[in-house]
Amino acid sequence: MPVPLALAVPTAAAGLAYLNARSSFWYDVHMISSVIPGVVSMAVRGRRGTINMFYRFEDMGTSSATANDTFLLFGDVSYTYGETYNRILRYGNWWKTKMGIKKHDVVALTFMNSDTFIFLWLGLWAIGATPAFINYNLRDAALLHCIQTSNAKLVIVDPAVQEAITDNLKSQLGSDTRIEIFSASAQAAAETTEAVRAPDEDRHETKREAIAILIFTSGTTGLPKAAVVSWAKMISIGNFACRWMGLEKRDVYYTCMPLYHSSAGFLCMGPVLYRGATMALGRKFSNKTFWPDVRKFNATAIQYVGETCRYLLSAPAHYDPDTNECLDRKHNVRVALGNGLRPDVWNRFKERFGIETIAEFYGATEGTMATFNLSRNDFTMGAVGRNGWLYELAVGQNVALVSIDWVTETPSRDPKTKLCRRSKRGEPGELIFKLPPGNIGDRFQGYFGNKKATESKVLRDVFQKGDAWFRTGDVMLKDIEGRTYFHDRIGDTFRWKSENVSTTEVAQAVGLHESVVEANVYGIALPGHDGRAGCVALVLKDGQATPEFLGSLIEHIEKTLPRYARPLFLRIVEDSSAHTTGTNKQQKHVLREQGADPSKVGEDAVFWLQDGAYVPFGRNQWSSLEGGKVKL
Repeated sequence: MPVPLALAVPTAAAGLAYLNARSSFWYDVHMISSVIPGVVSMAVRGRRGTINMFYRFEDMGTSSATANDTFLLFGDVSYTYGETYNRILRYGNWWKTKMGIKKHDVVALTFMNSDTFIFLWLGLWAIGATPAFINYNLRDAALLHCIQTSNAKLVIVDPAVQEAITDNLKSQLGSDTRIEIFSASAQAAAETTEAVRAPDEDRHETKREAIAILIFTSGTTGLPKAAVVSWAKMISIGNFACRWMGLEKRDVYYTCMPLYHSSAGFLCMGPVLYRGATMALGRKFSNKTFWPDVRKFNATAIQYVGETCRYLLSAPAHYDPDTNECLDRKHNVRVALGNGLRPDVWNRFKERFGIETIAEFYGATEGTMATFNLSRNDFTMGAVGRNGWLYELAVGQNVALVSIDWVTETPSRDPKTKLCRRSKRGEPGELIFKLPPGNIGDRFQGYFGNKKATESKVLRDVFQKGDAWFRTGDVMLKDIEGRTYFHDRIGDTFRWKSENVSTTEVAQAVGLHESVVEANVYGIALPGHDGRAGCVALVLKDGQATPEFLGSLIEHIEKTLPRYARPLFLRIVEDSSAHTTGTNKQQKHVLREQGADPSKVGEDAVFWLQDGAYVPFGRNQWSSLEGGKVKL
């Protein structure tokens, strides 16, 4: 019997919608179509020797169609693409003629976010030199290490952080490296230098793996390492991200994440440049200035990293001083892009601030690939990546999750074949990316001047003899729906009572408690006990661990976590900034080393779990542990 058209059309539409949801077909098409332009651009630019992104600025700054469009907003000033191009030429000529910088020289920049930082950076590209971005918060040995590692010929310092340049630092650097404070007079000299375009031979580059920038890792497990950011990465991510997140020419993309980090460095500026949109730059992250900046710049896209969204969520609502209207949703932001948005914060952030789309990704500065999740509904809430069968067919052979030996914290190998095993769907495994075994440097450039650290990220003979893969060091879980979730960082997962405890799982559970602003979970060694006991450093809304709070917390934990995963120790910290990076990512290594030892935790209050309740923990209790009088 023929089916009536009025019934057939909606039935077919519903069926196609169901198949699309199950297969993620159109999402995969969107992903693949977002990748292709970057690949084409690299190939074309490489053949011409114009792979340096200076040429993209030149295209935008000299075209009558784009030269007058706004590129940058900072403070109360704005710059068009044409004005930016003119400044790039001035700064480039200043670098070359006044500072003696030439092609391939490395210049270290230790600068806070500013328009000046961008002009210094792009001016170096204009003459074929290499900028090395250094965290302006670093001091003493860490700062010295970064400067020396970069082999910088010159270090340019923001006057706002010039106290970092001590006489002791200068004496240890010696005469091979010059240090200059970029004073008001130096800035005036750069901006009044003639806008002369350096010849093409100064920038000529055909290799996509050549160095565009040196960006230092956060140093959470030791001194920072200089990750090589290639032109291929800059071009591919900029081209991909602008299309994937739906950035339009009319959009204003706001970031206050530090430019010395890859997130702002090329996941904000890159997409803006390749779409011809506007970049709005904040000096640094602050709960007090974030949303006022967003409204001031009329931003339509924002960037977050790490705990940024949790901090914003924990802040009190903003109100109009004249009308008393709540301003939380008084903005034009439709998409937030970043990484590290936890599932326990995800929907609460979207709902409070009225954010339509979360563009969550997973990647590392030195990494070779990344995962992406453009999420507009609850189906992919909390995932760091998603894909269907089409994307799996196109690139799936280059990505894998490999089973882990939790004792050695390395991929487990079959005793007979010595090869690794892929994790099953729903089973956690380390995320790895395939490398060309005959030419690893084509895909993975590693760490500048550190062959040992570079080699440590390469896993060989994984699924067959002779193959090579990049180790992310992060444990993921992929479900049957094609969603990828962050499980934990290798080294963060700890073993207690013969069980593997995920710090991410515990932090998400504890973080849902209404009084918790931030939960940083880690395992600590205890005298007379095997494994590591769970400890959580808590930042609380009112700062006080009252008996009422402690009672409600254990009640909450017992409902949400299995017994072995419940934290045995609580450490109440007033300010988490000492244990976070400049990009709001949690650090654990210092906390782990301090443990619960009262002589190491300073003035922080510590509690431990006894008979189903959190009670104060001090020197007497520590002595009991040391004396073997207590078994947990």
